Amino acid sequence: MARQLELATLGRMAYGPAWELQKRLVGEIDRGERGDTLLLVEHPPTYTIGTSKHPEHLLYGPEELEKRGIQLFHIDRGGDITYHGPGQAVGYPLLFLDAAGVDLHAYLRSLEEAIIGMLSEFGLKGGRKPEYTGVWVGDEKIAAIGVKFNRARTRRGFVTSHGFALNVKRSVETDGFMGIIPCGIAEYGVTSLEKLVGAELSVEEIGERIVPHFARVFGYDAVVSSEVSPATPARS
Repeated sequence: MARQLELATLGRMAYGPAWELQKRLVGEIDRGERGDTLLLVEHPPTYTIGTSKHPEHLLYGPEELEKRGIQLFHIDRGGDITYHGPGQAVGYPLLFLDAAGVDLHAYLRSLEEAIIGMLSEFGLKGGRKPEYTGVWVGDEKIAAIGVKFNRARTRRGFVTSHGFALNVKRSVETDGFMGIIPCGIAEYGVTSLEKLVGAELSVEEIGERIVPHFARVFGYDAVVSSEVSPATPARS
């Protein structure tokens, strides 16, 4: 039976509504009302702190956050603090994983592999660092990854949420990362696709170029466009 991935391109969306939308769609996938879905989105300036809970890695206080127009969320994905903002291609894969053979580390490596494959289109050698999650070019991080496995209520398995953020525009390197210790990693910097290729790029186009690599790595036979309605509170 052919495996199909639904693709929803959301454009610019505030982080809060996008998070609520993820939670609602996770419930729909759990109940079999929707197939596996990949959301592509770009956020306004936002910091998110994951379940590792290291608020000391946020270098700005409340007044500075307000002055810079950066929102802050404490969220339920794994990992430390990271930045989402204009110039990033953000992807949220919402996938049902059967409980038999579920492997968090294999899932993370697969997300990395999809991004590494896309980077190869530009002649870039993306790589990994054994002690960290994400995608690197040399000693600079180009994509952050943080996920959650939501235990399914109606089936034996899990539905994934959260995902990856790929730095596309040069502006991302300074606009938000200067205010944090990204993922708690002080010894390495961040980079962007524009900086590495020396050309101006479209966030939407780069997001679309990730999709076939994602489908290949995760074994989908077809990708279909999907529309999602505005976020409403998830069912309890």
